Amino acid sequence: MNANLYALFASHFPADRQACCLETHDGKYYSWNDLDRASAKIANLLAGLQLPPDARIAVQVEKSAEALILYLATLRAGYTYLPLNTAYRAAEVAYFIEDAAPAVVVCSPQNFGWVSQIAFSGGAKHVFTLGDDRTGSLLSRAALQSNSFDTVLRDADELAAILYTSGTTGRSKGAMLTHGNLASNARVLQQYWQWRDDDVLLHALPLFHIHGLFVAAHGALLNGSKMIFLPRFDAAEVVGHLPRATVFMGVPTYYVRLLAERDFDAPHCAGMRLFISGSAPLLTDTFTAFAERTGFTILERYGMTETAMLTSNPYAGERRAGTVGLPLPGVSVRVVKADGTACATGEIGDIQVRGPNVFKGYWNMPDKTAEEFTSDGYFRTGDVGRFDQDGYLAIVGRSKDLIITGGYNVYPKEIESVIDALDGVLESAVVGVPHPDFGEAVTAVVVVRDGAALHEAGLIDSLKQKIANYKVPKRVHFVDELPRNTMGKVQKNLLRARFRDA
Repeated sequence: MNANLYALFASHFPADRQACCLETHDGKYYSWNDLDRASAKIANLLAGLQLPPDARIAVQVEKSAEALILYLATLRAGYTYLPLNTAYRAAEVAYFIEDAAPAVVVCSPQNFGWVSQIAFSGGAKHVFTLGDDRTGSLLSRAALQSNSFDTVLRDADELAAILYTSGTTGRSKGAMLTHGNLASNARVLQQYWQWRDDDVLLHALPLFHIHGLFVAAHGALLNGSKMIFLPRFDAAEVVGHLPRATVFMGVPTYYVRLLAERDFDAPHCAGMRLFISGSAPLLTDTFTAFAERTGFTILERYGMTETAMLTSNPYAGERRAGTVGLPLPGVSVRVVKADGTACATGEIGDIQVRGPNVFKGYWNMPDKTAEEFTSDGYFRTGDVGRFDQDGYLAIVGRSKDLIITGGYNVYPKEIESVIDALDGVLESAVVGVPHPDFGEAVTAVVVVRDGAALHEAGLIDSLKQKIANYKVPKRVHFVDELPRNTMGKVQKNLLRARFRDA
């Protein structure tokens, strides 16, 4: 049996191959036959380059139907896909190319000059361009190829993709994900989220990240479901397309922006079945406001670049605000103390996971890989959390964000939750900065709601009535917005650097 992920998808394409697979924002339609034939052409082009069997194909292009087809073609041809954030500039791209040593690099036409220079200097043999308007050398070369291709045989433990971690707390590491890792997670999510034959996915996420590619797109491909494919998130455009969709996935920022749209209401969501949130914590205020506005309860889930999805609030059952739900079928999740013993219910500890979805290791970092796995095979996620009495997991924060002040452990998420509940606060982030007496000082960075007037002394006084004194921030700084990466995660390393001397 061929464990190539593309073979799995192809086996679930609908019987009517002329049915619409992708509908773009500008009205173009791609059938399932179009997807199969176009990916065959690009796979033939790649195969004709006489690349090593384990070649990496690095891709930094804008989102388009052809970008998704390039990903599928890479799988079909048996190579390893390496997506790069479109926001990365020369120094960052140079690091990834030096580290991953791709044989082929595909970039946007407007970036060909500087990307090709870096790529060839880094040992790449071929550089192609791919625009978001069907232009570029990749498509012109592929057009000459056959539209038939026999998907290359791959074992489940062979690499399908390398995704670099977001690097919010340090240098990015390449997570090696196999065909088996991705297939197992796609199958579980299809069942757990109860995908239906008539589902239509409104896809507004980027394709260089696990959320948009391995959760959203994989879900639709495995289910044989149509995607309405938007090049980027635009709240007004999403509202316009919602009446024709049944499933939407987004980061918390998307839901905040939807709620800010005057025309967004329950009638627009009448045909929807499921709204899913992930990649960053969803504020309880957003969770509640969305339910009140639409009648739909957002389903929040938890995953990582290294593991794909790990837990999810139930499709049929209570979805609890402030939690990421229950462990997915086949996934083992435990919360442990520093000595490795299990935490009691409600006790905060390190989150460790094991399952067929967990990655193979970090690219070219065997020592780091060994360090991140326990002796009994659990991956140390670096996240800190707790289980409630019903087995729902709540993420408290990253272990690297833990603040040790005066000998006490302070978990930022706990303090952020209290601050976010105060009148006039839109959102907050809590970090530790160096302090001569306490080692680290708890420091809060707050975004104020429009029209509200908050002051540092008043906010600190309010917190002293609600939490232990050692948890109360020594300083509160007010900002217009929190720095975030592309997927909405707050970049606390930037906040620590900015306020370390304040």
